[in-house]
Amino acid sequence: MSRPAKPTLSFWQIWNMCFGFLGIQFGFALQNANASRIFETLGAPMDAVPGLWIAAPLTGLLVQPIIGYLSDRTWTRWGRRRPYFMIGAVLTTLALLVMPNSPTLWIAAGTLWVLDASINVSMEPFRAFVGDKLAPRQRPTGYAMQSFFIGVGAIVASFLPFILAHFGVANTAPAGEMPPTVRYAFYFGAVVLLASIAWTVFSTREYSPAELASFDDAEPPAVHQSAPLAGPPPLLQIGAWIALGLALAAAIAWRDGDKMLYVLAGLCMGYGLLLGVARVLLGPHMLATIVGDLRSMPRTMRRLAWVQFFSWFALFAMWIYTTAAVAGTHFGSTDPASAAYNEGANWVGVLFGAYNGFAALAALLIPLMVRWMGLRLSHLVNLWLGGLGLISLMLIDDPKWLLLSMVGVGFAWASILSLPYALLSDSVPAAKMGVYMGLFNFFIVIPQLVAASALGFMLRLWLGGDPMHVLALGGASLLVAGLCVLRVPSHQEVV
Repeated sequence: MSRPAKPTLSFWQIWNMCFGFLGIQFGFALQNANASRIFETLGAPMDAVPGLWIAAPLTGLLVQPIIGYLSDRTWTRWGRRRPYFMIGAVLTTLALLVMPNSPTLWIAAGTLWVLDASINVSMEPFRAFVGDKLAPRQRPTGYAMQSFFIGVGAIVASFLPFILAHFGVANTAPAGEMPPTVRYAFYFGAVVLLASIAWTVFSTREYSPAELASFDDAEPPAVHQSAPLAGPPPLLQIGAWIALGLALAAAIAWRDGDKMLYVLAGLCMGYGLLLGVARVLLGPHMLATIVGDLRSMPRTMRRLAWVQFFSWFALFAMWIYTTAAVAGTHFGSTDPASAAYNEGANWVGVLFGAYNGFAALAALLIPLMVRWMGLRLSHLVNLWLGGLGLISLMLIDDPKWLLLSMVGVGFAWASILSLPYALLSDSVPAAKMGVYMGLFNFFIVIPQLVAASALGFMLRLWLGGDPMHVLALGGASLLVAGLCVLRVPSHQEVV
């Protein structure tokens, strides 16, 4: 007897279930746009700011798989994912209220950890929520809707201090205090976040585990699956990862290399130690189960890992170096104290707001692209548009025309936030949707850590000290990511 398909949801049902992402993006955008400003206001030296920022990717690396594992095994009268939505929303709201009022640097740094962890508690189940609620044919629309809310939230939240200043709110404050524009933006963001997530929680029901197991997409097609690895992690593999980390750390010390490169050594040793702990904790322990799922992840997820690595490496290169590249190349100044440099930095803010706006529009077109070209080819096209957009930054003389480059970046950004999740959700069992969505975050965080650790080193030794070359490297990375998509099997294209 064949299993029934999940019911088709209406536009407004998908809107309601994704609306909470507006608030999540509000929190992320306020954090991304203002955390460095808060740290520097409280006395952090410039070279210490990147180290304080390490909290964000590391928190996601730790929190998301755990929350995914727990939410897969939760069932209450509020559902399996929605309790985590609300717990994360309440904690994030409190952190948003504290962050701009932090009296000391260490309190601000600690609050960033809490803020990022709390946002991840809400965000990770939202990715799995779409896989739970929607049939494979509607998942691209669901993830594109999330991308739409991400774009809208990023635009409004990023410009909020500027908007408040335009309406007369003070944009300066005594030394060691945040301006009212920043504080009020965080307060407004806290309200938006809590209200939007509450809207999703109270407007959307969930399928029970028994209902999910009864649908025809409870298990992925065989083309996506790979044979599970039997037994605990082998000692040779554990030792190899730890030895690689130690050797890399020794080489960095011997060559007096950039201290940020120690992050890469720590990642290698950390993975080896994780495998070692999982080997000791045999049985139904959470850590052993998560490591087992990571080692036995589906073929589709393994191949998507390369797509994500090159995509997010490019994005992090763009976020780190666009200000220096545009100010130096298009505004003729590398001096942060000069008027020309700050004019260029302001224009980069406009460019970043523009690509988020284009991403919101692209999110409306992506479901149509998928129907026409399929998941893989749509993602390839969008990634190549982004790659060409980044490369074109070094070919355009008039900074106003850089807005055209942001069209490509916006399409890539919207696609990166949606189509890989649609491909992934087709390939994992419904009972493990949460933990695999959490593990998928590894392939977002690791390239960010690699970029943060290695780009400065590469800029000095191989890229001639010109940050525009880093953006071109990022563009090439997106082109490679597009090629990697061709190796990913797609449910809609193989059945």
